[in-house]
Amino acid sequence: MGSNSPPPSRAALEPFATLDPAALAGLPPSSPLTVRSAAVSAQHLYIGTGGGKLLLFTLQSQPQSPPEFLRLLPIPLLSRPVRRLGSLRNVSAVAASDDRSSLALSVGKKLLLLHLTLNDADELEVQTREIAAVVDAVKALAWVGDSVFVATASGYSLFSTTNTAQGLIDIFTLPESTRPPRVKPLSGGDEIMLLVDNVGVVVGRSGHPIGSSFVFNTAPDCIAEVFPYVVVAGDSKVDVYRRRNGAHLQAIPFARAATGALIVASEDAGTGSDVIVVATAYKVFCYRKVSAVEQIKALLRTKSYGEAISLLKEFEDDGEISKDMISFVHAQLGFLLFFDLRFEDAVNHFLLSETMQPAEIFPFIMRDPNRWSDLVPRKHYWGLHAPPKPLEEVIDDGLVTLQQALFLKKAGVDTVVDEDFLSNPPSRADLLELAIRNIIRYLCASREKELSSAEMEGVDTLLMYLYRALDLVADMEKLASSQNSCVVEELESLLDDSGHLRTLAFLYGSKGMCSKSLGIWRILARNYSTGLWKNHASLSETDSLETSVGKMSGEEIAAIEASKILQASSDQDLVLEHLGWVADIDQELATAILTSETREKQLSPEMVVAAIDPEKVGIHQRYLQWLIEEQGCEEPHYHTSYALSLSKSAMDAVHSESNYGDKNNKEFDSDMQFIYLLREKLQLFLQASDLYDPEEVLDVISESELWLEKAILYRKMGQENIVLQILALKLEDSEAAEQYCAEIGRDDAYIQLLDLYLDPKNGKEPMFTAAVRLLHNHGESLDPLQVLERLSADMPLQLASNTILRMLRARVHHHRQGQCYRNQGDSASGRGRNFSNGAIFKQSWLVSR
Repeated sequence: MGSNSPPPSRAALEPFATLDPAALAGLPPSSPLTVRSAAVSAQHLYIGTGGGKLLLFTLQSQPQSPPEFLRLLPIPLLSRPVRRLGSLRNVSAVAASDDRSSLALSVGKKLLLLHLTLNDADELEVQTREIAAVVDAVKALAWVGDSVFVATASGYSLFSTTNTAQGLIDIFTLPESTRPPRVKPLSGGDEIMLLVDNVGVVVGRSGHPIGSSFVFNTAPDCIAEVFPYVVVAGDSKVDVYRRRNGAHLQAIPFARAATGALIVASEDAGTGSDVIVVATAYKVFCYRKVSAVEQIKALLRTKSYGEAISLLKEFEDDGEISKDMISFVHAQLGFLLFFDLRFEDAVNHFLLSETMQPAEIFPFIMRDPNRWSDLVPRKHYWGLHAPPKPLEEVIDDGLVTLQQALFLKKAGVDTVVDEDFLSNPPSRADLLELAIRNIIRYLCASREKELSSAEMEGVDTLLMYLYRALDLVADMEKLASSQNSCVVEELESLLDDSGHLRTLAFLYGSKGMCSKSLGIWRILARNYSTGLWKNHASLSETDSLETSVGKMSGEEIAAIEASKILQASSDQDLVLEHLGWVADIDQELATAILTSETREKQLSPEMVVAAIDPEKVGIHQRYLQWLIEEQGCEEPHYHTSYALSLSKSAMDAVHSESNYGDKNNKEFDSDMQFIYLLREKLQLFLQASDLYDPEEVLDVISESELWLEKAILYRKMGQENIVLQILALKLEDSEAAEQYCAEIGRDDAYIQLLDLYLDPKNGKEPMFTAAVRLLHNHGESLDPLQVLERLSADMPLQLASNTILRMLRARVHHHRQGQCYRNQGDSASGRGRNFSNGAIFKQSWLVSR
């Protein structure tokens, strides 16, 4: 509620001593001293008087100790007769070099350069050189580096002492009605101030303007610098300006003197001393810079927060305040703003403080004593605010202050309360919510810092308190389900009583308290399914569950969260205890739990199979498939169980498909696709595995129409004839039957297949086309006599004649080919070919038709 409007003046300088030179020097009242000049050098103060006396004072190292008078200085040189430097007359301005060995003088309209040398005989040798001629009389000179700045009534110029051939270089001209010009070196000679009436233009050594210009309240009579301030005297007052931006900071009035003007003096360098002296005709006033800390503290006392923040920034830019103190001030500002109910601004400053500890906020949230009371540092800051206390009390006290300010305002009394608060006073509920949200913001930022375990526990636990206070369910669940340092004992009763069971379940899960977490998810799933709770669940942002929450029921979400815990758990009893209710909601999740490979120790297959509900056939099958295919299980029992389960499912699916009934085409196609995939899985397993009991499986499907599956089983049992019967007669798959004969590898297998084609029995018509195909593909390898014996008299001659003829030709061809090989011997061709080394016949030359 503090005011942001800056005060008209602030104390940049504070007095610490007032001197009466005559009294301190022990001079009688009949011999008054008039102060004509003053100078500060290191730890000494020099006062020059109108009577030619020089008083020396020492500046004490203690901040508030007044200067101590030492003595009247003897000045031997001043007691000697004045010596002329050559024949110089009418000198109007003088400037000395940095080492005081050279002088620049203006004589009439000439500029001269004098080099001074003191020889062994204590005699002064002078070398004079003319530099340049000027149009107007010179009013002031200043020697800075290797440049001499020249001020005349018409303007400012400079010349180089190292390159005199350049002559005068104009900087800028002055209007005709201006006051006499003045040149003042600043910042130890790096910058120069050129006065134009009441404006001070700051230029560098080259004469180019730099930095900010000064606009003084009056034309200065005297100028001094004590970094970072420029102090000017004039019109019976001393004004203090900020060096960096020319801002007016302080005005110090003095009684108008009958004679003489105010004199201000500081150390010539302007950067090495904190003392500045203001002298009137008979008095000397000593001032010292107010420290940055004290200036900021003074502004905070008056609740001038905006000005204090600006001042802090200035001191930070000028390097006048340490990083630790900057952090301290931000924390102090934060607490003041917090008690003034400006919570957002307060937290902004808390966040800018690198030294503030999160535990300092704890008393605003939880009343002492509590688990973290000992963590709260006992920092007193500057005693500008009350000790931290619970938020409700802070707000109540602030509202009382606000009501008092409103009353005073109606009575015409000014207050420091912010006008925004007075014109639009907030409600208690709004302030409480605003405070909590901003403390949440601070605690969330604090979680990114390196804190001790105890501090981290306090931050996370109290953060959960605040989330609960605003019923920020999503944030509560996000914190509880992520890695956190919440203290469960501090939160479980609170969350249970407020009905935030999902958050409590997440919290239990993050702390490894799996049994408690699963118990809550089980309760939630039951309550959602029975309609005891409204389904407004919002899925936590943990893990990558891409399903839209709005499309999922509360019990599905409960099952998903439980499955995450169960998939990682190696506690077999716990997994099997909760498997049932998860399976009732989603069998895919149940399967994922059983087949998870993220747990350290896998579950016992025997216990798992026994625990699976016999009605949950899909879970049973997928678990056995994973056990066999992924885990490499070679137990015949599980292979047989898997084969039996698949077989029964296939039989059920085929039976259901036969009841086509009222299904539309789309449903029918879907069912057929399902049956196809199921049978394919069964067939592949029956062919691939040699560990199941084929007889046991065959007993199950013996009465079914799963003929291909039966063929695979009979093949496993070595029942070749039955396999051929199924392939040739039941499935009428001639290609598969011939392939099976090739696998058997005996010619009699083809004869056996030919018998089945020609005499299928059971009233089935002979399969002449299949028989001809068999003879066409494999007849050349068969005995023609056996083939002819089996040909039926009913077989049409035109179907078999070509095939039989090709068989006979092939037999003759094979016979003659053998004779050729036997008769080759050592014979050679007319071309010298040796037939014993290479046959002239190749297999591809055999007659195929």
